[in-house]
Amino acid sequence: MLSFEITPIGTVRNDRTDVQHTDNWGAVRSTITIDERFGDLCLQGLEGFSHVEVLFVFDQFPAHGDHREPRPYRGRSDLPPVGVFAGRGPRRPNRIGVTCCAIESVHGRELTVVGLDAVSGTPVVDLKPTMVEFVPVNVEQPEWVSRVMSEYFQP
Repeated sequence: MLSFEITPIGTVRNDRTDVQHTDNWGAVRSTITIDERFGDLCLQGLEGFSHVEVLFVFDQFPAHGDHREPRPYRGRSDLPPVGVFAGRGPRRPNRIGVTCCAIESVHGRELTVVGLDAVSGTPVVDLKPTMVEFVPVNVEQPEWVSRVMSEYFQP
């Protein structure tokens, strides 16, 4: 099996430090500082977009090696068991997270976003501007997902 190494491009800074506190990310303001090796103009043009997709690593969450058995979503016994690829949590084979965030400001190598569900110190591995042409339409999901996630991005 092919393996590869990813070098972070930057780091998240915000007021969230508890990896077990997993709800209420909607008002979280985070600053992503991009590594100086990319230069002071690396974010130029991003200010014209309203949102950015942030790819990051759940590095502060313990690795979980066995992903074969479905588990109750978010560890809740009142929810159906799902396979590892039917959830978005940190218990992932490569611990990669992705979140679409509102851009608040762009200054040099600093990008401030709102709604990033990553704790302070999290390594960022890539950024991609959100483009209408890539946003899916007619997304479907089980009813229980909307119910469970109703407070996820609330302030």
